[in-house]
Amino acid sequence: MSQATDKAREDLTTWAEDGASRVSEGFEKLKGDATDAAATMQKDVGHGLSQYNAKAREIANKVSAGIGEKVARYPWVAISIGLGIGFLLGVLLRPARKLLM
Repeated sequence: MSQATDKAREDLTTWAEDGASRVSEGFEKLKGDATDAAATMQKDVGHGLSQYNAKAREIANKVSAGIGEKVARYPWVAISIGLGIGFLLGVLLRPARKLLM
């Protein structure tokens, strides 16, 4: 009986250690995959921003000198102007609401 208990305890300990080892390996793999995905996303976002800045500079060069220089130096100005125009168009083109009475 004592040997069976010791054997069962040893098997249970081995099973728990193997399970913990597998979970640890899974977390390490997941961590590696997440790191790779983050690096790829950072690279893609950086590339997209570079393209956006190049396009903004190209458009800014076509616009009058004062506005063009500001947009080239401060891309957020172009974004703000675009958002403002978008909101204005949204308000103007919004369908009329019916009043319920």
